[in-house]
Amino acid sequence: MDPSPLTQQARPEVFQQKIVELYEALFKDEEEHDIEKPEGFWTEFFLLRPDKATLHRTLDAFSPDDLLHLQNQTRQLFLRAVACIKTGTTPADGHALDTITAFLASVLPKKYPNPSSDIINVLAGLDQVDAVFTDFVAALDVTIKTGSSLDVRQKAIEAALAVVSGAYQTSLLSYFIHRDLFPSLMKFIQDSDATSRAFEPFTLLGLLANYNKFEFQNPYRLRLDDFVNEGSIQKIIRSVGYTCTSARGKYVAIQEDLPEGWTIGSTLTMIGLGSIASGAKTAPPAIDPEAAKEMFAKLPGREASVLLATYDFAHANKLFCFNFVTLPAEKGLEAPVGSFISITSYLLQHAYSSFRTSLYSHLNLLILRLLTEDQVLCKRICSDESKMAVRLCRQRQPYLPLVQGERMLAASILDTMIDGINHNLRRRLDVDLYILCVGIILRLISHLSRSRTRLTYHWSELFRSLLSLVRFLTTYTTDLKNSNRIEILLDDLVNLIALSLSAGEAFLPSPASYDDLFYKLVETGEILVKFRDSYDLAKRPNNSIETLISVTEHYKQLLADGAQARRGKHLTNVQVAGVIKQGYETLSIQAKEGLDGWMKYREADERVFLKKMARAAVGDVKSLIING
Repeated sequence: MDPSPLTQQARPEVFQQKIVELYEALFKDEEEHDIEKPEGFWTEFFLLRPDKATLHRTLDAFSPDDLLHLQNQTRQLFLRAVACIKTGTTPADGHALDTITAFLASVLPKKYPNPSSDIINVLAGLDQVDAVFTDFVAALDVTIKTGSSLDVRQKAIEAALAVVSGAYQTSLLSYFIHRDLFPSLMKFIQDSDATSRAFEPFTLLGLLANYNKFEFQNPYRLRLDDFVNEGSIQKIIRSVGYTCTSARGKYVAIQEDLPEGWTIGSTLTMIGLGSIASGAKTAPPAIDPEAAKEMFAKLPGREASVLLATYDFAHANKLFCFNFVTLPAEKGLEAPVGSFISITSYLLQHAYSSFRTSLYSHLNLLILRLLTEDQVLCKRICSDESKMAVRLCRQRQPYLPLVQGERMLAASILDTMIDGINHNLRRRLDVDLYILCVGIILRLISHLSRSRTRLTYHWSELFRSLLSLVRFLTTYTTDLKNSNRIEILLDDLVNLIALSLSAGEAFLPSPASYDDLFYKLVETGEILVKFRDSYDLAKRPNNSIETLISVTEHYKQLLADGAQARRGKHLTNVQVAGVIKQGYETLSIQAKEGLDGWMKYREADERVFLKKMARAAVGDVKSLIING
């Protein structure tokens, strides 16, 4: 090969960055590998821009035993990187943060025989870990708060995410508990210049707030209670809304679900982007159903991990909840709460597709439960002030009636709950998901009936879905009778229908809506008796099944009398509707007390679920860090 005209040295076969040579020199397994690299090596190492992909490949090739064998090199790298971060010298501090993020993302997730002690040996050694990790977390804290630029400060957050997600089941997280990063994270959010920058600090906060929170008083959880900086809260909420919109886009990319009569242009106009409607592209070709099924099972995207922090903030902080419900849309965007309800509808239509999708569906339902249990927020959700257009999922039949334009948030939430009920009916029923869906409907109807708010809504679809659920539960009694917490679902479902019967005049928009409920109930009469007997509901003191059956028997007798008067001829639908109206005069609904009441949310009841959810979010953050 011809020599270089400049150096007169042979050109290499393949160009290799200097930093890659240094990686190879650092991790070369030679007899003298215990010898520390000279100062000049590390000065050059951190002055060069890191090649994170190559560093990942290099470290991924090592087994846990290999890394324990190379612990002198790995400790040197970690210690030197921490020292470089502490100096805050540009650009070396940023390079050190990128390097340590890639290093931790590759080293921490490996399957070590003794995770805590082995990881400590790889990073610092048992005798030095306290001093080294205290220094490391302190350096991150200072950099996040006062780093030389927003980019460097964000790199420090990424490094923290790498170690928190990678070492979540080890004792290393105790250093993040002892050193409170909350003020630094919130200072970063306050200083941030773009909505997207709030994603990583808020996600990190979610992981930290969930670390062993049922075992001890987690300080991050306490910080969420007291936080009142409305400007930072609003930045966080807008970031959550933006993330929800992005997550929904991945569903739509697999299957465009704009209904007939809608166009890309009209949808853009609906959310305030009419000016670019003329340049909208036509829909992509449909994906094969089996391929689409596999793609849906991988959703939501890893960015959904931010929903864990959203839940924690909603549970702890009323100011966050108020802003979440009331924050208006920015120009050209959806309101954050509208985006949140939208992605929830997509999650619920696909909740059955994977365990992970089911977890995120549950999490969003818990957030909606918290919002609807707050009477001030529920009033807002059920008022004209909350009107907005929300894009709801229409990727699976049966479809709900299409309502274009703005409507109360309560209507969009009810549609989302109905879709959750309609699209997840399986013999191995996700009982907890159905308890949440029915419970949220109960809370909304309780508020509507108490406040005598008449909501214009396709109520017939709601009542059809609730009674279809009764039919399903009756059909598959053998499979479902012994399911965990099934009795809660049975009581809430029956009491919700009974509440609608006894208080329907207060919230249904017209007599026709009320008549329709009675008509549907009368049609279900025989099934209700079987439903009661199959689950021994008559023995349950808080179940209103006898109220429903007494109503159906009242009308059964009236209809029989009507048929007899017409010499045995079957009554037409119109005649049945007439009998129902006349029957009100002689009907006495003996409803139980407290049908419009419900148990306030207690986080301890969801302890098992929230631990599973935290593990799922940790896994998603790991993937985000590695795939960056």
